[in-house]
Order: sequence, then structure tokens, then C-alpha cells
Amino acid sequence: MGYRLSMALEVPPQTIRFARSADGVRIAFARVGQGPPLVIATCWLSHLEYDLESPVWRHWVTGMAGIATTIRYDERGFGLSDWHVPDFALESRIKDLEAVIDAAGLESFALLGMSQGGPVAIAYALRHPERVTRLILHGSYTATLGPTTESADLEDAFTRMIEVGWARPEGRFRRVFTDMLIPGATPEQMTWVDDLMRMSTSTANAVAFRQQRRDVDVGDLLPHVDLPTLVLHARGDQCNHFSEGRRLAAEIPGARLVTLESDNHVLLADEPAWPVFLAEIDAFLEPDRRADRSLGRPRGSRFGTGGNGRAAQPSSEPLDALQALTARERHVLQLVAAGQDNRGIASTLTLSVRTVERHLQTIYRKLNLAGSAQRTAAALLLAGDGNRLARSNGQGSPTSGSGARVHDADPQAARRVGAEMRPATSAARENRSAGRP
Repeated sequence: MGYRLSMALEVPPQTIRFARSADGVRIAFARVGQGPPLVIATCWLSHLEYDLESPVWRHWVTGMAGIATTIRYDERGFGLSDWHVPDFALESRIKDLEAVIDAAGLESFALLGMSQGGPVAIAYALRHPERVTRLILHGSYTATLGPTTESADLEDAFTRMIEVGWARPEGRFRRVFTDMLIPGATPEQMTWVDDLMRMSTSTANAVAFRQQRRDVDVGDLLPHVDLPTLVLHARGDQCNHFSEGRRLAAEIPGARLVTLESDNHVLLADEPAWPVFLAEIDAFLEPDRRADRSLGRPRGSRFGTGGNGRAAQPSSEPLDALQALTARERHVLQLVAAGQDNRGIASTLTLSVRTVERHLQTIYRKLNLAGSAQRTAAALLLAGDGNRLARSNGQGSPTSGSGARVHDADPQAARRVGAEMRPATSAARENRSAGRP
């Protein structure tokens, strides 16, 4: 399995580029690994280059690269991203994620929100449901501050410690945060994190980030998340209490909770919880991996290309791609097959017409369909005529049994095209059974 690559001795090569956010801030992002795309909305404590040398973060880079083509980035004000920024508001951070995804050229992908990146990932997934295939949340939360005054008091104390000790050469004040992040770490690992804090951002940025994240609360969004969702949380997490992970899993419809037996907020390479974490994500991404294969994208290739780096070719088994559709996408497609137009589907599912259109665009892309009859073709795939459509869609749109292009896209088209195709399909089966080409 892919997670075994986490034991590799060599760090895989990564490519670092920059995206420009809506307010002009430049966000550094890195691409590394092979397999289905996975975007990581990470925590603020990162540095794309320094992480590769770190005994705390290096196994994260190599491990995730063995599972997927990962896109990770430094938050605004941190690491290789611009340090001089106008704000750290949640809205700005969502715009940063949008900019990174667009600059990376991703159309659909899985999204992992780690710690403070969780609320950003949740908000993005709700805004762009047609692009996110599945959602993973690790060590995250719904709101920065809890319901008690103690939560605000602790946040004030931590902010004050940052003001006093963040930039000091010795790590005495920073060690308080390190002890919470990785209580099970070795002295070497703790020293690395102490140093990472000081080099990843300025004191002013660290203070401003913590102050502006106090207002973050995405609790009201959770019931509206309509994606396959995996929640992973360490039982003894001292940064974000386990109850936060439990709430995420309980309030996101259909979400699954995996409890990691660890006290570390940042899992370490030699603890039992680490291979469990990787194995769970590896299995969770399998539908995306199957969708890649159905479109001619081998697991070992860079996403979007075949193993030789050339453009991927359509698969002859489009029915496999149906497995990559989310529950909501399948529901949309079922309503299409039932003859509803976009406005009717929007009314049935309580969505905007624009959201329905985006779902359909994602469906067509996953099923590798193009042309004026893609709506009809998708409905036929759902009805089980996948193999016939794979052959007849070779030029971008389905054809009738006589080879004529089908341009109908009205609600009755599926029945008409299906009736035309069945005789040809039966004849093809008879030819194969008789040994004729």
C-alpha cells in the first residue's frame, strides 16, 4: 500500500510555486508525490523547505507523497509566503486556498484540513462542492474559543507569551507550545519545533494570527457539508481537545470518526498512530484512485498524465468512474435520468441552479464525457450502458447504432438513444461469441 512509502529514505522532489491571492498576497505552495490529488490546508506552523529537513514534519511529506499528489502551502504571513499581509481573517485564508488551487490547475481533488486549516477546508468545500471529491479533517475544530471564559483566558495568556518570547534566542517561551504540540517528542524534535516557530514567521504575525482567529466559528456550516468525510483525532490531543473531533464527526452528515491512540497533536513517525493515520487516508482516497485509473491515469503517474507523461486517454470502462461520484452527484444524475431539467433539480435538492450546473460539470469530467450530448451520455452510463458509450464516445459525443451523432439533450433523449444502441450492442455480443471482430 502507498503508506509504506513513508519509510523511504529519500525525500521525494517537490516543486515550489507561488499563487497570488485576491488581495495580492503571494502564497507559496508545493507539489510532491504521485496519485490522486490531495490539497492540504495546513496549520500555520510550516515552512515548505524547512519541513523537508525536520524530524517532526519530514515523515509527513514523504508519507503523504506515497499516497497522493499532495499540494500543500504556507499560510499567509508564514514560511515562504509573503510576511507583510493586511490581515489573517478567515475570509482571506479561504481566498488564499482558492488561489492555490487555481494556480495548481486542479479541477477536482480531495481536501485535507489540519488543525487551523480545518475551518478553511470546511468553508471552501461548501463554496465549491463541485470541485472537492472528499473531505478529511485531522486534529481540527469548529470554533477557536470554547463556550467558557477559561478558553478566552488561555488564549490571552498564550498571546502574551508569544509577544514576550517568540523571537528570543532560547526557546523557553516557545517550548510551552511545543510541549502541547508533541508531548511525546524527543529533545531533538522539540528543539526543531522551537526553531521552526522562530524562523517561520515574525512575532507580530504570530500575535496577529492568533488574535484574528479568535472569531473563527464554522459550527453552523457542518450540517450542510455534503461530501464523504473522514475525521481523525488523537485521543490525547492537548491543542484541540478530542471532543472537537467528535463534534465534527457528529454534526457532518455521514462523517466517520477515527480515534488515534496518541497524545500528540502532530503525529510522530515512530508512534503506532502514524501508520494507522496513513492507512486510513490511503483507503479513504481509493475511490479517487479508481477514478484516475478509469480515465487512464495509473496510480503511479502524475495526476492528469499517463505513465509516460503524455495526456491520459479515456478508459474503456466508464462504469468504474461512477464509483467516484459523491452521493450528491449521483442524486443529481438520477434526477437527470428521470427527465428533470436544471431548475427542477435545483428545486428538488434545495440548491441554486448554478450549483446544479457545477455538479453536472464535475460529473461530466469524472465520467470523461464531452460534446453536446454529454447530459444524455451521463444518464445512459447510470442506466448501465457504459461499455457501448465508451466506444461511441471516442470522438467526444455518443452516436447512434448507425454511427450518426446524437445531439439530443432533452429529457427523452436517454430512452431514444438507449433504444438505438441496444440492437447494435446485441449484434456486437453475437459477433464476439462467433469469433468475428
